[in-house]
Amino acid sequence: MIAQAIMLGLLAGIGILDGRIFGQIMLERPIITGALVGLILGDLKTGIIIGAQLELIWMGIAGIGAATPPDVVTGGILGTAFAILSGNGVEVALAIAVPIAVLAQSLGVLVRIINSYFAQRASAYAKKADFRGIAIMMWIPVMLFFLSTFIPTFLAIMLGANAVTALINSIPKIILEGLGIAGSLLPAVGFALLMDMLLSKKMAVFFFIGFLLAAYAKLDITAIALFGACVAFILNIYINTKENSTVKQAVANNLTEGEIDFE
Repeated sequence: MIAQAIMLGLLAGIGILDGRIFGQIMLERPIITGALVGLILGDLKTGIIIGAQLELIWMGIAGIGAATPPDVVTGGILGTAFAILSGNGVEVALAIAVPIAVLAQSLGVLVRIINSYFAQRASAYAKKADFRGIAIMMWIPVMLFFLSTFIPTFLAIMLGANAVTALINSIPKIILEGLGIAGSLLPAVGFALLMDMLLSKKMAVFFFIGFLLAAYAKLDITAIALFGACVAFILNIYINTKENSTVKQAVANNLTEGEIDFE
């Protein structure tokens, strides 16, 4: 268990650094962390299923301005891990992951407040052209972010697996079923958040085409995705052909219109 706790802690610490020092390689997303948690705990199939469910919830989450979004890394990893360790499946993951993510969000805010001090120190070192001091001030916040997810994840797995299992078993069945029903509604909220950002008058028709294909043609997600890729390819060819025709026509008009200087 110690080795698994360390590995899950490292996964959380590395995941929180995605988008900070690793670029955006999507390592923080639940659909990735869920599969990796399942691989570490020896239940890859359940990890993939839970990760996909949590991704539906948080796929529209984004940090806008000074707002700090829920910590999807800690929530996703611990939600998936506790669901696998307790053996209660997706319902437990959905019920536990969101509160953990919101709680971990507060720790993330605290780390950001502390990091503001090191940003000021880095500015002071920059005025002195002290590059070593600047580098240290830049790496300390990275380590704090890493520890802010590594430590809670490690301690939760070491101290909380049996406790969480006992807690889940002690919860009345009606409450657990209610949490499962509420959790099953959360993917709809995730889709709503995503649509609120992406949906427009030009894009709405494609969404409804996909809905109609799923509802009436009984196509699965893979078939609809392939169908959408074909439509996008055809539209791309049509748009490029139209743009090229417009450019060629403009060039032809420039050759035949206007004043011609024979001198």
